[in-house]
Amino acid sequence: MPLTLTVSDEVRELVPGFTHLVVEVHGLVNGPSDEASSALLDEAARRLAERLGDRAPHEDPHMAAWREAYGAFGAKPSRTRNSAEALARRALTDAGLPRINLLVDAYNAISVAHLIPVGGEDLDRIQGGMRLVRATGEEPFVTVAGGEETVEHPEAGEIVWCDDAGVTCRRWNWRQGPRTRLTEESVNAIFLLESLAPMTAGELEGAGAELAESLEKLSPGARITVRTPE
Repeated sequence: MPLTLTVSDEVRELVPGFTHLVVEVHGLVNGPSDEASSALLDEAARRLAERLGDRAPHEDPHMAAWREAYGAFGAKPSRTRNSAEALARRALTDAGLPRINLLVDAYNAISVAHLIPVGGEDLDRIQGGMRLVRATGEEPFVTVAGGEETVEHPEAGEIVWCDDAGVTCRRWNWRQGPRTRLTEESVNAIFLLESLAPMTAGELEGAGAELAESLEKLSPGARITVRTPE
């Protein structure tokens, strides 16, 4: 059965324009970054620069909407940037985008090219369904600090993605936990594309279709399903 994803009423009331799309994939073959995945990132950076012109990433209307959403739950958007804005800023530097692994490179390229937050989770590491909620502040978030595993807790009211074991991503899409991240051993995954107005449904679907196409090229034979959760 497909993984269940739900968005709480509290989140919908706070940010009523939120929509998301899921690309669920089984039978992936991941591995180290290669020329193909690197080319995806280079092309994404080129498309980003063309899209922005002389503007900074946060001046794009979609990124401006995400900054407003972050402010709505108490985050400081100039210090705590959504994942798409953070990646876009890196893409425009001399260092460019990091090369992580085939799957992460693929979804990072879509995030940068379309200026949309995209996350990838290892389906086999998710416990139960995934939920987007406003945190109580008691939920565990397992992360790594100073090379050692540690447990943090979100702030009360913070928007987080979580499963039955705890928080999988803090501040909506700001920092993913290592427990469910995609590694070179991952074979089943879920990719989450998140949008706000003024991004249209067609633009969201276009980004999802492009990600599905990239994944098929990187991992021929994988079973790919694209859907919009209710």
